[in-house]
Amino acid sequence: MTMAGRDTDAIRALQALEDDRSSVRLRAALAVGTAPDPRFVDKLVERCAIEPEFFVRDMLTWALTRHPTSLTLPELLREVRSERAQARSQALHTLSKIGDRQAWPAITRALLSDADDEVARSAWRAAVVLVPEGEGAGLAAVLATQLGRGERETQLSLSRALVALGEVVVPALRAAAAAAATDRRVRTHALATERLLRDPDAGFEFAIEEAKRVVALGGSGQEGR
Repeated sequence: MTMAGRDTDAIRALQALEDDRSSVRLRAALAVGTAPDPRFVDKLVERCAIEPEFFVRDMLTWALTRHPTSLTLPELLREVRSERAQARSQALHTLSKIGDRQAWPAITRALLSDADDEVARSAWRAAVVLVPEGEGAGLAAVLATQLGRGERETQLSLSRALVALGEVVVPALRAAAAAAATDRRVRTHALATERLLRDPDAGFEFAIEEAKRVVALGGSGQEGR
């Protein structure tokens, strides 16, 4: 294919990313990822911030992972500081998929406690992927400050992030449970998360219900261990 032909295809793909039809945008993102081109990066990042359809956003992220990290990382690190919640959330999601630990300093306490649940959940997932060796306990302590937050889906996301860190989370979970002796929501979430760490097959709903019973009875959750 000639250079002019490649340029024409690139222009068409970039234009298709703005098509009113989500199916067209999805195919365009697939095409861009299949034939990476440095000229696509800015547009892909820009589109992530405003794309309304989940499946298209996921394809945009995939397309970004197909481009050199040297090009995508600076753009994504700028996006995590955006005032637009979706821009922050999708940039964090993409960073978790790229998995380059150079991005770790961008995972701030402010992002891990972002007021927007989707941003916070994306930050939790990214943090678990990017955290350097030896810093898991510190991350766990920050994540533990979010215990009890949000509805069940948000709580499940946090529990999964904590469990993914492994045994280093136990002190943070127990400290949170003890400090929240009068806050049943936080205490229940902490106990349920530790149960999932010990028994991943238990399931989140079962772990929550069991933790509720322990809290109702005034137990520590350590009985019989």
